[in-house]
Order: sequence, then structure tokens, then C-alpha cells
Amino acid sequence: MSLSPLLITLGKYIAGEFDNREQALAEPAWYVHLRMWQRPVNLFTEDSITLFAEQANIVNLDRPYRQRILRLMAGKDVDAALQIQYYMPKNPSALSGAGRNPALLKTLTVEQLDLLPGCILTLTQQELTPKNYKFIATQPNEARCCFSYQGNNVQVSLGFAATAAEFYSYDKGIDSETGKATWGAILGPYRYTKREHYSVLSGEC
Repeated sequence: MSLSPLLITLGKYIAGEFDNREQALAEPAWYVHLRMWQRPVNLFTEDSITLFAEQANIVNLDRPYRQRILRLMAGKDVDAALQIQYYMPKNPSALSGAGRNPALLKTLTVEQLDLLPGCILTLTQQELTPKNYKFIATQPNEARCCFSYQGNNVQVSLGFAATAAEFYSYDKGIDSETGKATWGAILGPYRYTKREHYSVLSGEC
């Protein structure tokens, strides 16, 4: 099955190495200086583009966290042409550091992942100029993203906006009892700038 041009464009936009240096310098009391990697992996290739994502504090690059898998694929709703399904590695520590060392991803298989049914995003897009888009990813109203991590039950609110040069993350940790955000983009999105492009198609420069 061939991938749609819009799906390929989304993949190109959000694959790469990013950081929020300018934001962290301007608002150090509110935003940690982070680096984020979103690397293509060779999974679900029949109908999807799949990325491994993790991030790290710039002063502790050897201690990355939030390892996750994003599967970009065609949407099931006529109003949302694209969607992203999240997966959790069954052994996240085995992939720790794969953002900087992608060789760790070469042996990753679908069997090593847990599907997170409620952790899904639907996408809409705005054409800023011809063939230049802004993608907006939001959770469906009925979706609830919960999973178990290191023995704890975790709830997360997911979302982002992406252009060819920037990635704004709205991800937040949620207290399941109060419904209030406890970490992440509490005061507004983490505003990442793309520093390095990663190819999502074989043969792409």
C-alpha cells in the first residue's frame, strides 16, 4: 500500500532532532532546556510511518526518558485524514539512548511493543502556502491516554502542532484523581525548533 503525500509530509515534519533552546533561555523559570529525538523505525511499513521518540534535559543527555513509539497512518474519520497511534516499548530501558544511538532500534519488533488504545491523536492541517502545512494533532474527546510505567498508573494528555521547522508539544501529565496537569506543557506548549532532519523514506536525502 502506498503512502499518501500528506502522510509523507507529516512524517518529514516531525522526524528529526529538536530542542527548545530559545524558549528555555527566555523563560528559564518555566521551561527546562530539552532535546527531543523522533527517529524513523522500520515497523508497520505497509501502511504507516513509525517513529521512536525520547527526550532529555540538555544537562543530562545521558539520561533520556519518555521512550515511546508513534505510528503515523491514514485516519478513520473523513474529517481527519491522518492519525497517530502511540505504543509503549515493553522494555523502555532497553531503548534508552536510541535517540542519539539509532543502532539500538535495528532489532526492535512489533512484538516488543504494547498498544495504548486510548493514546491516539487525530490531525487536521492548514495550508500556509502551497505545499507548506501546519499540522494540528489533538486527542478525540472520548480518548483517555493511560498506561502503566515502572509500576505506576500514568495518565497523559497528548497534542502537538508542527510545521516544517517547528514542533510545539502540548503533552501534559494528568492527576487521575483531580484531572489537573502535574507536569509538561502546563503554562503553554514546549516550543521546539528542528535542528536536524531525519529521512522517513529510503533513498531520501
